[in-house]
Order: sequence, then C-alpha cells, then structure tokens
Amino acid sequence: MNKERKQFMKTCKPVFFTALTLFAALAITVQTSAQNQTSTFDATAKGKIKTFDVKGAGKGSGQGTFPFMNNDKGAITGWYCDAAGYCHGFLRAPHGHITSFDVPGAGSETVPESINPLGEIAGFYQDPNYLYHGFLLAADGETFTIIDSPGAGTGTNQGTLVRAINPAGTIAGHYIDANNAFHGFVRAPDGYITTFDDPKAGTGTGQGTKVAGGTGINRRGVIAGRYIDGKNVNHGYLRHLDGSFTTIDGPGAVFSDCSDIAPNGTIVGYFQDTNNVYHGFSSTPPYKKITQLDDPNAGTGANQGTFGYDINPAGTIMGYYIDTRGKNHGFQLAPDGTTYTTIDVPGATGTFPQTNNNKGAITGWYLDKNNASHGFLWTP
Repeated sequence: MNKERKQFMKTCKPVFFTALTLFAALAITVQTSAQNQTSTFDATAKGKIKTFDVKGAGKGSGQGTFPFMNNDKGAITGWYCDAAGYCHGFLRAPHGHITSFDVPGAGSETVPESINPLGEIAGFYQDPNYLYHGFLLAADGETFTIIDSPGAGTGTNQGTLVRAINPAGTIAGHYIDANNAFHGFVRAPDGYITTFDDPKAGTGTGQGTKVAGGTGINRRGVIAGRYIDGKNVNHGYLRHLDGSFTTIDGPGAVFSDCSDIAPNGTIVGYFQDTNNVYHGFSSTPPYKKITQLDDPNAGTGANQGTFGYDINPAGTIMGYYIDTRGKNHGFQLAPDGTTYTTIDVPGATGTFPQTNNNKGAITGWYLDKNNASHGFLWTP
C-alpha cells in the first residue's frame, strides 16, 4: 500500500465507518462467489448462530466481512474489506449463496447499507477522486442508479451517502457540503430529492443532520437519525411526514442517537450520560416519554453500557452491550421489555449485531483474535 493510499484510508474511514470505529475503540461488474465457511452453533437455548465469510475478505485487523442489514425474506447485504483495504458490496441470498459487487466507476469502496423486501439495495461508494455518491441496485442485481443530492460538495470526502431504503423504494441519507457540514435528504421512488435540516442543527464543519443507516426510514416515510448542534453536541431526532422535527434525547444525555424507527413509529437508540456510560432507549408516539434500556449484564463504567440499534415490527429490540471487561456482546430484548437474551458467537472477542428482521433473525459481525470481522446470522 503506497503512501497516498495509507493517507486516504486514514482520512476516509471516519466518514462512513463511524460505527465500526466506535466498535473497535470500545473493544457495472458483478462477481459471484461462495462462502469460505459456514458453521452452526447453539447460541442460547432460544436460537442458533450461523457464521459466514465472503470469498476474498481479508483476515487482518479491520478487514473481513461486515453484514449490515437483512430483509424479511432472509437476504443479507453489507460489505467486505479485502487484504488491500478495498471494500466491496455483497448480497447473501436466503439459501446462503453470496454474490459480491462493485458499483461501476467505484474507487476503493462500495458500501451497501440497506435492503428492502423487494431486494433493492441502497448504499454509497467513493469514486477514484474520493468523492461519495449514493447508489440504488435494482432487485435484478444488475441495474445501478447513481444518486447525488443537490447541495453536495465535490471535494475529497464530500458528496452523497445513501443510508436507508423503505419497502416503497423511498431512500433517505445525508450529504456533505463544500464546508464539510451534513444535511439530510429523502428521494422519492420517482427520483425527486428533497433536502432537509433539523432546525437546531449546526452549520459548521462536522455539524449538521445525519440519517440513521439500515432502517432509518420506515414504511410511512418518517426518518430517524441525529443532528450535531452548534456546540458539537449530538441529539437524536425524528423528521415527520409534514417536515417537522422532534428532538429525542436520553435523560441527562451528553450524546444521543436515534438508530431505528419501526412501522408504528416506535424508535430505538442509545445515549451517553455524564459519566460516559451508554444506555439504550425506546420511545413511542408522541415521544413524551423515554424508556431507558440497560442489559443486566452490561458494565456501568465509562465507555461501557448498552446500545439499542434496531426494532422490528413485533417490538423486539436488538443491540449490543459492553461488559465490565470491555467485551462486546449482542442482545435481544423481547417485546415484554424485560426479557434479555445474550447473543455471542462462540470464540469471538466481540459480537456486533446490526439488524433484526420481521421474523426475529439477527445479522451482524463478530471479531476474532486478530480483530478481523466475520458475518453471522442468529435465528430464533
């Protein structure tokens, strides 16, 4: 890897691997490929785990397979990073067959972030000039549509990042302007793009409005995410159909993030308190009450705690927690709001669930002793 490439990896990774960096700190050409391995383990008395790797995924630190979202039919999308540090998209079919892909014209990164019930995949890529563009891959697995939001900057590490697609094909994401501030956008199925900003968002470098990845827009078109204000404080938000906004902050939070919104409007997310401990949360319309979520096995020290990440239509919440030793574990919280199930891949140094489909199947990745990532699918 040459000097320019090394510098690029240092500067670009924080932009779209925010979640991956947090996890680590706290612990058209379409190519068909097969899995390197598939194993089944008894995860708990209530479920089983199947692990998988995309062929060509690297085995070093920061490399490997990163599943990010599954749909109700059992298809999984995400990305994998090879030994050279280049990242490519993949689709894992319900029967386990894996297809890898790169957006035509992509440079070092193709990053799928969302898949809807129709099998349409949405995400973003970086071109050879290190400019971000959104993309939509049709259900045929071959037809790409490139998405660039009005107002997006054209400099290095600026541009458009698609984060989520709903069942109707409506897409949401954010763009980075010429001043390196963030702004939200929503794209209708006919291609019309509307940009938006939370009225309390800052306008400076690194400030602005971001959309949650994966399932950040529900089937009604309500959008969840976070905004960074003029003092660089992060707050959760909802953008309603009429264009109005609701701020969602955990009690006494110094950082809040809305990670997902269910079809009925229930949201889930996490916040950091003044002692730097993390807590999950949920809230239902009209969002007057915040329910704090703490896995009973989570640590209570700085940079420990519980992260709420996803909620399915049945009301099952999923996320991960960090224990007193600083190790990451997945969890599932039943709709009763009290029953927690720990989800650990055997032998993993950390387990990071990402999404929870309508059938309760959870996908994400885990780390091995070399800090390489591998995919897993947990089924009830």
